[in-house]
This record gives sequence, C-alpha cells and structure tokens, in this order.
Amino acid sequence: MASRKSPVQKRNEVVSMDDYTHTHQPAINNTLRIKLDHLKTFEPLTENQRIFFDAYKRGDYFLALHGVAGTGKTFCALYKALEEVLDKNNPFKKIIIVRSAVQGREIGHLPGDITEKMEIYQQPYVQICDTLFGRKDGYQRLSEQGFVEFISTSFIRGMSFDDAIIIVDEMQNMTFEEIDTVMTRVGYRSKIIWCGDYRQTDLNKKKNDVSGILKFFDIAYHMNAFTKIEFTVDDIVRSSLVKDYILAKLQHEDGATSTN
Repeated sequence: MASRKSPVQKRNEVVSMDDYTHTHQPAINNTLRIKLDHLKTFEPLTENQRIFFDAYKRGDYFLALHGVAGTGKTFCALYKALEEVLDKNNPFKKIIIVRSAVQGREIGHLPGDITEKMEIYQQPYVQICDTLFGRKDGYQRLSEQGFVEFISTSFIRGMSFDDAIIIVDEMQNMTFEEIDTVMTRVGYRSKIIWCGDYRQTDLNKKKNDVSGILKFFDIAYHMNAFTKIEFTVDDIVRSSLVKDYILAKLQHEDGATSTN
C-alpha cells in the first residue's frame, strides 16, 4: 500500500504560498461551485449605467462611478467584473473588493477576530451576489473558489494586485493617503473601478479625517486612461421613495448653501 505523502516541507524544498493554500484549502462540492452560466443576465436600467457597460466592454481599465446613492454603481461594477472573472477565456483571476473600515475609523472596537470584524463590511456584496445568482451562498462560494477577495485599506500596504479586477467601494470614506495607497497597488494585467459619492462621506472632520476623493479626481483627470461616469438622481433605481428623498435633500443642501 502506497504511503500518503506528507505535507511537511522537506529540508531545502521550496514550497510556494499557492501550493500551501491548495494543500490546506477544504475541497468544494462540485454541485455547489459557482460557474459563469449561474450568473443572471442584467441589462442597464438607466443611461449612465449603459454608458458604464459600454466603457467596460470597450476595455477601459481605470474607471470611476461617482454619484448619488441608489444608482447601482457597486451592483453594476460587481456584475461586470464577475462576467469576466468567471469566464475562463479572460485573463483576470479574481475580484478584489477594497473598502476603508470607517464607521468610527476604529475597526478594533468591533467584536471578534479580524475575519469577524470584516464581515460587517462585506454584507452589501453578499446581498448583491444573492441577486446576481439567485442563491444565498453566492458570495461565500465565490470567496471559497478564490474568485472574490475582500480587503480593508488597513492591510494593503506592500501588496501588488496582478491579474485582478479591483473594485474600490465607498471611496469617499478614504483619506487621500488611503486612496493613494490603493492606486499604487494596481499591478500587471489589472483594472480598477472606483465607486463613491463625495456627499456621502462618513469621515469625522473633528478627528482631522478628510476625504481624498476630490483631490484624487483632480489628479486622475490628467490621465488619458481615466474614465469618470457621473450618476445623477435620474439614475436612482433603488426605489421611488429614495429618489424623492435624495432629490429633496439636494434641494435642501442647495438652499442652505445659497443662504450662507
């Protein structure tokens, strides 16, 4: 009877991290695996969603989806990224979702270990994948299969993202230093999509946290590769109530500005 090969590294034997991950990762039941044909088909619902779909199809690799809440920025970005990553004929190996752990800027105050702390920030993508695949375990399976990775800006310094589609979500909650760090992580054969709205920042100015989104856009405008798509109230698809509320809020803000 043949002896089982030991996973223990022999002296002078080089073991890559990929080999280690493959050896120690639990097997996934083939019936549970996510495939491209499991992804539902969605067509753009608004003009600016269509503009994004066209830009993505054109091959634009440095994009920003900016604008009010409820316009489907993150949904569209994740949908198009999954179309490519799940297609074996495309070069991209995974989607990397990047967010800043704001809500107080102190992730250490959340209960649990680092994995448990980060779960709360992944819930929007869990919900999106529920819709995209029509199953509750979509995001979990994508993570297990290595198609999706979530990471906080707190842990990306020194990394390089190759062969990846990077989605930077809620970018208005990042300082310029965080945005700068993310931008300089983009490696070979990768593309990056920024999503956010400068009006929705959760940063606390009393703690000297200032959003870097507008400064970043000012810099990016000087780059030929940059494509920015502005989503407006007309692009809101979440609900008519949300659309009415945001419209009223913008009118209120404009009125407050004019009286100052």
